[in-house]
Amino acid sequence: MADAWSSIATFVPKFLAFVVVLVVGWLVATALRKAVDAVLERVGFDRWVERGAVGRALARSRYDASGLLAKLVYYAILLITLQIAFSVFGPNPVSDLLSGVVAWLPKAAVAIVIIVVASAIARAVKDIVTAALGSLPYGRPLATIASVFIIGLGVIAALNQIEVATTVTTPVLIAILATMAGILIVGVGGGLVRPMQQRWEHWLSRAEAETDTIRAQAAAYSRGRADAMETAAVSRAEQPRQRVGAFAQPASAAYPQSTAQPQSTAQPQSTAQPQSTAQPPNTVQAQNVAQPPNVGGNTPGVQGGEDARASRPAYPESTPPAAPGAPTTPIPPAAGTSGAPMPQDAPGEVARPTSSRPNPPEEPPSPRR
Repeated sequence: MADAWSSIATFVPKFLAFVVVLVVGWLVATALRKAVDAVLERVGFDRWVERGAVGRALARSRYDASGLLAKLVYYAILLITLQIAFSVFGPNPVSDLLSGVVAWLPKAAVAIVIIVVASAIARAVKDIVTAALGSLPYGRPLATIASVFIIGLGVIAALNQIEVATTVTTPVLIAILATMAGILIVGVGGGLVRPMQQRWEHWLSRAEAETDTIRAQAAAYSRGRADAMETAAVSRAEQPRQRVGAFAQPASAAYPQSTAQPQSTAQPQSTAQPQSTAQPPNTVQAQNVAQPPNVGGNTPGVQGGEDARASRPAYPESTPPAAPGAPTTPIPPAAGTSGAPMPQDAPGEVARPTSSRPNPPEEPPSPRR
């Protein structure tokens, strides 16, 4: 009984440490998975992978390249966490297995990198060969063969890195190389010498003719590109000149209305305004206001004509101020004009000019017979 309680007392702290290590490891693995996914998407890792065969293989899956690599990092951290957690209990078979798997993880990462790099190189070689020999009948098959060969070498190197099926991949590679060497030896040393010689002559002549064609096409492409670049440079050089010429045009040609604006500033109405303030009707009205009393008594019913005219206002609303330079002294009335005061104008009415003609002389009464 005492041994059981001592075993429980020893196991409980180890179990608590195991749980704590698992929780902390899971949190770290989750954080690293998100960080790796974000960093790979930021640097464009998916675009690099899509150039090779791996990108076409991942196109049919639900994970992209960055997500798959982030998942691998997540599970690798979990394996390391399990190894540390089980090591709390001391040496055990689970810890030994996890230690072997954790030791294998760096090799798996290197193998993945090898496959990705080999796929990118194969894709680049295929594009180059297709661009160089695409017009030839054997251009595309040759590009495909070169791409497949490079990918095969990458797969074999990756399998050797992770130490998987090395006993199979190494003999297969050796067999392929030996077969190619044997075919060459038998063909050259056997009865295929003359047919191969004829074929080689035909192939060489055809390759020479096609090489001349390719050179002519390349030269034409280079000349066309040079002409296009020269035309673009000339057009870019002429554009600033056209702009400078447009800015340097005279204002009269570009804007004919601007030259007519000074005429509007020198309008005759503005210069003739002082004359409107000194109109002749107003001066005549001033003459009528400042007339002396009627001595002859032509206006009946008015007693003391001079006093009445003095008491009457000078009609300020109808008499505008005199213009600058106009005479301020009243002008005496013409001979024979009536000295009666003018009637007062109604508000808002303009004073009408009075006649300045002299009255006809009165005929003397005829003597009675």
